[in-house]
Amino acid sequence: MKRHIISILIENEAGALSRVAGLFSARGYNIETLTVAPTEDASMSRMTIVTWGSDEIVEQITKQLNKLVDVVRLIDISESEHIERELMLVKVTTHGSMRDEVVRLCDIFRGRILDVTPTSYVIEVTGEKTKLDAVLRALGEENIIEVVRSGTTGILRGDRGLSA
Repeated sequence: MKRHIISILIENEAGALSRVAGLFSARGYNIETLTVAPTEDASMSRMTIVTWGSDEIVEQITKQLNKLVDVVRLIDISESEHIERELMLVKVTTHGSMRDEVVRLCDIFRGRILDVTPTSYVIEVTGEKTKLDAVLRALGEENIIEVVRSGTTGILRGDRGLSA
């Protein structure tokens, strides 16, 4: 079992997302993260799905996805050199010396403080999943009020791309 990042160029139409998610659920496959956003072409969206499975299972999934009418093109970017990122917003309690500690941790992890109140900070951090997990460990579970994560998105390195 290994982690796969499937990047899909899909027609930006109602129901396209539910057809893709339905394909996974009908076969009992889990989606770890899912991100969708329009591309530079307003008629297309880019969907990034992170899932776990053997190469054979993921090959079966990609063949089934390619049969969907809305799918224009797809690629498992985890098989090539790629860049992946995730966005995380964390609201933390800050009292006394903890305020300085949170600022220091933001500097270390190259995060940004987006909101400041007398008792809390909202922090923005981007990076790979392992970096974001490390930020959460460093902040300490007892200090975290709320966490929001975008899920993984990715792009191939070099001049290759996912286009119609």
